[in-house]
Amino acid sequence: MRVLGLDYGEKRIGVALSDPLGLSAQPHPFIPNDDQKWARIQEKLTEYEIQTIVVGLPKNRDGGETEKSQEVRAFAQELETKLGVSIVFWDERFSTVAAQKHLISANLRREQRKMVIDSQAACFILQGYMDRMKNQPC
Repeated sequence: MRVLGLDYGEKRIGVALSDPLGLSAQPHPFIPNDDQKWARIQEKLTEYEIQTIVVGLPKNRDGGETEKSQEVRAFAQELETKLGVSIVFWDERFSTVAAQKHLISANLRREQRKMVIDSQAACFILQGYMDRMKNQPC
């Protein structure tokens, strides 16, 4: 069963999708954070038969939550209510930094990185979740 990963942002929502076996995450084009976001997310849920969404939860370095954490929790609550999916939060500390380093090492120019950074961060979030799940005892 596929899992969707989201990295919530004020302007863009990064998107990543697991492969059917749940082994790897692949970035997908970001979704603009506008009035159409619910319909666009619903399209992904329907197309890929998604029942679980992993949402990156921003935290402080010490693990405490921030104002942004509360904003993300509100988004996730609305997501769960409107679309009827299960939400899992995943600590997203350093995901954007890791994504940025990955994209720089791939020699992407700044303009190109800006277009894919959100979905690459969602990919790191989703991959972390999937790695943890496959290492959990049954």
